Amino acid sequence: MGEYLDSVEALGISNVHIDVRDGHFRPEISVGQPVVRSICKATRLKVDVHLLVERPERYIEDFVKAGADSLAFHLEATQNVTLAIASARRLGTKVGLALDAATPVGACFEVLEDLDFVLLEAGAGARLSRSLPRGAALTKERETRELNFSVAVEGDIGTGDAQKLFAAGTDILVVSSAISDKKAGGETLRVLMRTLGDNPSASGREIESRVG
Repeated sequence: MGEYLDSVEALGISNVHIDVRDGHFRPEISVGQPVVRSICKATRLKVDVHLLVERPERYIEDFVKAGADSLAFHLEATQNVTLAIASARRLGTKVGLALDAATPVGACFEVLEDLDFVLLEAGAGARLSRSLPRGAALTKERETRELNFSVAVEGDIGTGDAQKLFAAGTDILVVSSAISDKKAGGETLRVLMRTLGDNPSASGREIESRVG
């Protein structure tokens, strides 16, 4: 993991994205607080934690104390989204709301003023394509209401996808850790970083590499 984090930082990426799964909200189980704490100690990268867990408000404080710089939890996983947002705000971390691919983006409009970012789960293929109008709807709402939240899309994003997503107003791309596979020498990730650097419309935008 230390070697992976070093390679990500060497590419000019500033954030690493960690998916935390509890085996309930998502069937898989992945890393928890101890691993996040170790990652935070082992890297200078900013750490963005994505909670794919039921009742995330129970764990927000734990992950902030573990070192998370920003935290996203799912609208679909909590019955009190305002409480969860307030808990993260109280602890001083950046807070985001994540949406499953099938959840209408309008479901989060009433709390956009309280968010630093909205994270759209996109997957791959046709599902990734559907994230384009979803991201565009969020950016339109942001402009109409003069808000400051960022739009992030997480999925198996290639170079062509990146260009389309940036054109649709996406600010942050969260790319699969698989694209930095050692066998490929991280070449896909390098190409994505060059795309970001060569794209005038992507000024101020970011790419994050996903762990977990």
